[in-house]
Order: sequence, then structure tokens, then C-alpha cells
Amino acid sequence: MRKIKSPNLAQLLMQLRFTPEVKRRAQLEAAERLYCLVDPEKQYPYDFVCFHITGFQPKGNPEPEVIAGRDLLDDLQVFISKLSGRLALPAAQAGEKVHTIEELAARFHVSTKTIDRWRKRGLLARKFLFDGAGHRLGFLDSAVARFVQANPTLVAGAGTFRRLTDSERQQAIRQVRSLATKSSLSRHQITRQVAAKLGIAQETLRTLLQQHEKKNPDKPVFRRPSGRIQPSDAAELYRLYRQGTRVPELMKRFDRSRATVHRIINQRRALALLARKIEYVPSDEFLRAETAAQILGKPFTPQRLEPQRRPEPFELVGENLLPEYLQVLKITPVLNHEQEIELFRRYNYLKHIVAQGRHQLKLAKIDAKLLGRLEAHLEEAEEIRKTLVEANLRLVVSIAGKHTSNDASFLELVSKGNFALIQAVEEFDYTKGFRFSRRASLDIAKEYAKVSGRSTELTPKRAASLATIQRDLRGTTADVSALERTRQSLAEVIREELDEREQYVILHHFGLLGSSIRKNTKTLKQIGDELGLTKERIRQIELTALQKLRQCLSSEQFELLTG
Repeated sequence: MRKIKSPNLAQLLMQLRFTPEVKRRAQLEAAERLYCLVDPEKQYPYDFVCFHITGFQPKGNPEPEVIAGRDLLDDLQVFISKLSGRLALPAAQAGEKVHTIEELAARFHVSTKTIDRWRKRGLLARKFLFDGAGHRLGFLDSAVARFVQANPTLVAGAGTFRRLTDSERQQAIRQVRSLATKSSLSRHQITRQVAAKLGIAQETLRTLLQQHEKKNPDKPVFRRPSGRIQPSDAAELYRLYRQGTRVPELMKRFDRSRATVHRIINQRRALALLARKIEYVPSDEFLRAETAAQILGKPFTPQRLEPQRRPEPFELVGENLLPEYLQVLKITPVLNHEQEIELFRRYNYLKHIVAQGRHQLKLAKIDAKLLGRLEAHLEEAEEIRKTLVEANLRLVVSIAGKHTSNDASFLELVSKGNFALIQAVEEFDYTKGFRFSRRASLDIAKEYAKVSGRSTELTPKRAASLATIQRDLRGTTADVSALERTRQSLAEVIREELDEREQYVILHHFGLLGSSIRKNTKTLKQIGDELGLTKERIRQIELTALQKLRQCLSSEQFELLTG
């Protein structure tokens, strides 16, 4: 399967998995418009690409990436194909005629292989649902019309395909042999140049040469090129390999041995790994010899985290908003604290291994096994990150619902909250033992504060209460009386910020009414029985109250309350 070459664009595609469907469809159309603007001979900064697709500039990108136009076109095709695959509509609902590859081949009197080659020349395809055929590539009528208008000669020439005469075959072979003798061009470059000169398809010429060399092994058309492969050819070889071209085909196209092809591919893979920025949360245990067996002894299998339903206050957001998105969230895996710590530990250890192990790579002689092992570790780390993000997407929806009552604004907040959540996964220090949801909640709330411009000024009473808390927190090893003062200050903030029912739930559930913190705590069911409400309703009231307290307590203060 073809992969996106640009690491930043691949990362953006992953992030868009967590963007509401309405925005993803708009971003798909924006990516197609960008594809039509790209000049293959120019270069484009990633910031430009990201802005055209999403409408905003990327944050925290210390090493700006510049993408060659030709590579960007290839990556955008994969980007559009994969993104449309996640949004696939029935072809009948596309709003215009959708052609299959077979229908286009019949319409233009060409082969399906020619249609595939046209895709590389700019014919855009999306994935649709076809009756009885499932997910398949389809071509919008408008996309076909744009391609025909931009390539009239190519389309007209393909439609008048004819067989070559014997004289034309001999002329083609003579010109290829002459150019191969006089120049240092690769086989691929020579066939492309001669095919263009004679007005025939490059694939037709390549097949003709293969047949000739098979019949005349003692009269080869090409001589194997001597010396090192040109950097431009090496880059082209690796690009084709990333797109799914098999090694035997690369050997024929570039007239190189299998060992040479593998060496070029491995060098390019190693360069990409060495250039990649890898950050992780360090831990002393990573330096111990037995850590690898302890952390990696059991293989990571996301499937073992069975989807389950957990009561959440979705009705506070509104079932009319993103109903499909919310339904998906309700059945995503839920992680308990032990699973969460295990995944963060494994995630950071895998990146630690790669960051340390890649220094052993020597470009002069690549260790293919080491390279493959490091790449596998990075792929597993990406899967773990996806699991951690997906398991906490409910949090984004819940917090977004508290910051707006406007549908459009809500969609925007969910999108921004998802990006804040992904960043929180990268920066979370699991070694402190806290729940990730608390750190993520603070980061998401901070992001929303920037968007909404909500005032953060404190009332005199609240400022006095928080000042008392801060003074008491300075002495975490102080005596019980200091702890009691902190408890009293927390209670003051709770009474100021929450309504009567929310106060009752928080004070009793977290035991803030006794002589010390955590004394006389009550379960949600016990509180529900006292208030005549269900346990699930009490849970919703508690979550609403905690969201309010997150706005006025620091992370340390909030940890003291809920830790």
C-alpha cells in the first residue's frame, strides 16, 4: 500500500481522524483544490500545505519542512484516497455522476492500466461505496472533466491507440540503443525520452524492449550503468518503492541489481529515521537491562481493550450535535488507570529505544534488521498513541459542551480540543502516577480559553481563597492543621463556584466535610439515595461540577481535590 512520504502530512492525516465529519469533508475538498494548484517543478513549505487543507498554521513545528512539488502531488493523492475512504458515501449520493475505472476505460477506449497512469498525471479519485462492490475508487464527473481539459493531447492520443509496425519497432530500438550508448541516463529516463519523441506510450516502449532482449539475449539494448547511481535516480527509485512498486520492477526500470536496489532503499529509510524528531518522557528504569523484558515482554494488542459503554453526560452536549460522532465515541475503548499507565510506559519506552538505537545506524553499511526493528517500534508507538487518544475523545466532547451553546462553535471547539488532546498525550509524564484525563482536561480548557477569550480575572473573594490554598500547599510536609486549612480553603472555593446540589455531591463524595480530607466519603449510589436521584445522574452532576472547578483551580489544587 502506498504511504505518505512527508512525515508532517502523514501526521496531519492521523490527526484528522479525530476531527468532526463535517470538517473532514471540507478538508477533503480543500486537499483536492490544493492538488490542482501544485506545480511539480516547485517546492512548497508544509505550513502552506497545512493552511490550505485546514485553514490554520501548524503549531510547535521547530523544523520547517519543504516538500518538492512532485512528491507533494504523490502524497496528496494518497492523502485524498485515505481520507475519502474514511468518509466514503454511496456513489448514488455523491451529487454528480461517479465513474468506475472500467467505465472510464470504456469511455476513452483505453485500458484500465492507462487510467491508473492518468491518476499519476493528475486524474483525482475518491473512494465510494458501490452496490455489491463495497469500497472502490471512483472518479467524479467534474474531476474527469478537469483532467480532460488540462490534458487534451494525452486523452486524444490514448483514444487513437494503434499497434506499431515492424519498421517503427526497429526505429524505436535503434534510438534507445543509440541514446543508451551516448548518455549516462537511466533506463527509465531513456525510455521516457524516446517514447515522447516517437509519440508512443512509455509502457509500450518498455514492453517492446523487454520482448526484444528476451529474444536476443546476446544483443542487449542497454549496458548496465557503471559507478554510483545518480542522487535524482536514487530519489526516484525510493519514491516508487514507497508507492508500492516491487523490487523486481525497480531492478528492470533502473537497470540495477537486487542488492543495489535494496541498498538504496535502506539508505533512504535510514536517512528518514535519522532526520525524524523523537521526543519522549524519560525514566530511570529505561536504563536498566531488565526493563525491555518487563515492558515489551507482552505484545501490544489494541483489540484486548474491549469496547464498553460508560455513562457520560452526552445529553449536556446535545444529541442533535454530531450524532454519528457521539455514537462512535460511546463504544470506543475505555482504559482503567492501570492500562493507561502501562500504555504510556510502553509508548515512551519504545521511542526511547528508537532514539538511542538509531545512533548505531551507519549509512555506509546499513543493518537491515536493526533498521526494521526500529521502524517497527515507531509504528507500534503510533498505534499506542492512537489508542490513548481515542480512549479520551469523550473528554473533548464533554468539555466542549460546557463552553458553547452554538452548533458551529461546538464543532470548532471539538476540532481544537482534539489537537490539544493529541499534544497532551505527547507531553504527559506518566511517572508521577496521575490520571491522564486530569492533565488533558487542563490543556483542553486552556485551549478553549484562548478561543473564547473568556476573562480569567479573579473576584476578590476567590483570589483570597486561592491565596490561602497556595500558602497551605507550600508545606506539603506540614502538620495536620495545615492540611485542615487547605481543606477549608477548597471548601470555600467549592461553595462559591457550585450550586447547592453540586456542592453536596462534591463535598460528600470527596469527603471534605469531616475533620480531614477524604474522611467520611460516600459513594455515588449513597449520595443518589439521599437526594432521590439515580447513580448515573449523580455522576453527571459530579462531572459538571468538576468541569467548573477546573477553571478556577491550578493543576496541583485540582489534584489535591480529586487525587
